[in-house]
Amino acid sequence: MEKRIRQPAVAGLFYPGDPDELARTVDLLLDEGRVAAGFRASGIVPKALIVPHAGYIYSGPVAAAAYALLDGATSIRRALLLGPAHRVPVRGLAHPDCDVFLTPLGSVPVDRAALAELADLPQVTASAHAHALEHSLEVQLPFLQRQLEGVAIMPLIVGDADIEDVAEVIERFRADPETLIVISSDLSHYHEYEQARRIDAVTAAEILALNMPLNHEQACGATPVNGLLLVAARHALRARQVDLRNSGDTSGDRGRVVGYGAFAFEEVVQ
Repeated sequence: MEKRIRQPAVAGLFYPGDPDELARTVDLLLDEGRVAAGFRASGIVPKALIVPHAGYIYSGPVAAAAYALLDGATSIRRALLLGPAHRVPVRGLAHPDCDVFLTPLGSVPVDRAALAELADLPQVTASAHAHALEHSLEVQLPFLQRQLEGVAIMPLIVGDADIEDVAEVIERFRADPETLIVISSDLSHYHEYEQARRIDAVTAAEILALNMPLNHEQACGATPVNGLLLVAARHALRARQVDLRNSGDTSGDRGRVVGYGAFAFEEVVQ
């Protein structure tokens, strides 16, 4: 049977469309991210990450600081990706009906067998339409491709869903040592620079304290973030801030900015 392929929607827009340029860009961002993470690196492979999803010129440096923590993470076989819907209204959580996501760096297989483990959850449905033009998950793929060779994905677009709906999905894979959980979310949107810094600092403190619920003014991916925070609180995962900046810091334009945070969640070793 011929594989069903989800074509890239924002290659050449949010990130370079040329494979060589994209590889160089991601590798450079990861090198810079390793410096940014620096002393924050604990040597523990994260169980989950919160990363932003704007164009790489804006949020790429912040996302890279989180993905740099995956150096040497050879045990990870799949990534459960959860990000907000920007283009199409979604009820609950939607997975694609394809077998492969394509980027300029090549194919990323969809773990259909793992997604089948969610078939009994009524909040999880299939929607090719929801995924067709959505960027919140697509922009994560080149980082995963460069850091986790051969990784498969379970991509879920999160729309109108309860926190428990999301947490129930995450719980299915939380204890699996081969699964990385990736939550895609930007922070505050279109405030003046200093105001954005204050808002995002409060949001970051709440994430670190596993306080919920965040609202969608604090984070566009508040629903999947809240689901992760609920699971983290239940299982005593430790949250660490890896980077916290905004588009004024990364692009230089400090007019109306968008906030970006990178956070890692780790299982506490007793």
